[in-house]
Amino acid sequence: MEPKINVTEETRLADILSAYPWLPDELVRRDGRFKVIRSPLTQALIRRATVRDAAKRTGYPAGEIMEMLHEIVREHIE
Repeated sequence: MEPKINVTEETRLADILSAYPWLPDELVRRDGRFKVIRSPLTQALIRRATVRDAAKRTGYPAGEIMEMLHEIVREHIE
């Protein structure tokens, strides 16, 4: 099975979470810095936020976030 969307630095988090609603739980399990995704402020801003924005907030390079997202998605679709 193929991933539902292609994730790039410019991909909106709302699009990723719409395709993979279980993803926030998986991200938080991997690294506590992703807990911010559950905050009310983040939820309000998530429509406009991109993978690049998430990188700035978490301290991860955008490329590492994309790799992590691809890895998590692959694990769940196989």
